[in-house]
Amino acid sequence: MKKRSKRPNRRGGFTLMEVMLVLLILVIIGSVATVAVIQMQRNANIEAAKAQILAFESPLQIYHMNLGDYPASADGLAALRTVPSGLSNASKWAGPYLNKDVPLDPWGNEYRYEYPPKNQTDLPDIWSLGPDQIDGTEDDIGNWVTTRQ
Repeated sequence: MKKRSKRPNRRGGFTLMEVMLVLLILVIIGSVATVAVIQMQRNANIEAAKAQILAFESPLQIYHMNLGDYPASADGLAALRTVPSGLSNASKWAGPYLNKDVPLDPWGNEYRYEYPPKNQTDLPDIWSLGPDQIDGTEDDIGNWVTTRQ
């Protein structure tokens, strides 16, 4: 005769508490990863805006050498692609000075341009509204800021 064990037959599985604990750990890891990715994307957008702003400086200097002055605020960066309407001597315009249309900033806004500048003396002011997309706040990204860094 066979001897029967007096222990109850237990199935090998996970308890509800163990499953909930694993789900909680996965949620915590996911939220930490999401915050890190969002911060990396924000930093990448800021660096992209700085690079684009710096890329405008060379075409603007060539424009200045050809015409003796920078484009007026009203003409803006578009003057690097098409002849400005109020130009006194349009034959000196040797553009287009940019191969492609003026790009939008990483947040989908147009870059701001001002000449004569308020924030520097040697180049026009060029800036992006930055992550908050509001002009005049501390997160604005301008060429007067990037040249100091």
